[in-house]
Amino acid sequence: MIKSMTGFGKATCELPSKRIIIEIKSLNSKQLDINTRLPNLYREKDLAIRNETGQKLQRGKIDVTFYLESMMPDKISQVNEEVISEYHDQLKHVAEKLGISDNTDFLRIIMPLPDTLKAAQPELDEEEWKVVQEGLNKAIEQLDDFRKQEGESMLQDVKQHSRNIRRLLEQITPFEKQRTEKIKVRIRESLDELALNGNVDENRFEQELIYYIEKLDISEEKVRLKNHIDYFEETLEEEGPVGKKLGFISQEMGREINTLGSKASDSDIQRLVVNMKDDLEKIKEQILNIL
Repeated sequence: MIKSMTGFGKATCELPSKRIIIEIKSLNSKQLDINTRLPNLYREKDLAIRNETGQKLQRGKIDVTFYLESMMPDKISQVNEEVISEYHDQLKHVAEKLGISDNTDFLRIIMPLPDTLKAAQPELDEEEWKVVQEGLNKAIEQLDDFRKQEGESMLQDVKQHSRNIRRLLEQITPFEKQRTEKIKVRIRESLDELALNGNVDENRFEQELIYYIEKLDISEEKVRLKNHIDYFEETLEEEGPVGKKLGFISQEMGREINTLGSKASDSDIQRLVVNMKDDLEKIKEQILNIL
């Protein structure tokens, strides 16, 4: 079963004091490329999130985003007692030296001063992480299901174009005999134009004709192209990622089709080759998005 590299998954994690919405988007890419956007609290789990996502999704440009809706701020400010105490001692000493009343509100003076508050980063609770991890797996599964649905429609489309190429290849056969006769007639007409007055060695003429036709013979290309089509359709039914493999096979199909076109020397066959190329291009476009 083939899968698309395009997909979307979403999960919501409900926690006592917060809600976390996890979204995963995937687009086509030659390699695995994971980009994460996480709140500060979950940064320590970045590597675990990347590993989990990469193992299950395997390939694609993947964006993992955590949206945090919390009743508590991400960073909690705490009073820096040591700094405030030091400020208080210094101010009290200055007040005594200057004879200022002890009733002075030192705290109001101290609090706007630097470093009286410090931001404490809350630690991630393991029980909370288990809930978030379950949500991550749920979003990944949803994205994978999306990929399967897209892959099914892509499979039908690619199969149809593959069948078209096979059908066009079979249509070449009737034109091959006509092509041989056309070549023979064309060469004979060229000789007549030279006005040799019948001074043509027929045996030599037949030998040269056979040599010329052998150079333009497309039997091998037809056999190889048919084998490539068979292998391509077999690969479509394989389990696991097959996108790169399909890409290599389609390149080989393209080489044989191009050779058919260059050796055909016949307008009817050329038209069939052009239609083959059209179907192959549509296959290649789909392969770019196959996992």
